[in-house]
Amino acid sequence: MRFYEFQSSSSKPLSPAQARIKALKDQAKRAQAAVKAERARQKIQAGEIELAKVS
Repeated sequence: MRFYEFQSSSSKPLSPAQARIKALKDQAKRAQAAVKAERARQKIQAGEIELAKVS
């Protein structure tokens, strides 16, 4: 392997407080993605209902 292929990462594990913050940030990102997906699903469903009314 070449030197540039190695990934530099922190060698120390996270403290419990830092791990909790990281977990909460990750959870917030997943929640935002879920909200975005749900809004898109509802928008598609509303469009399908409108199409059914027109037909």
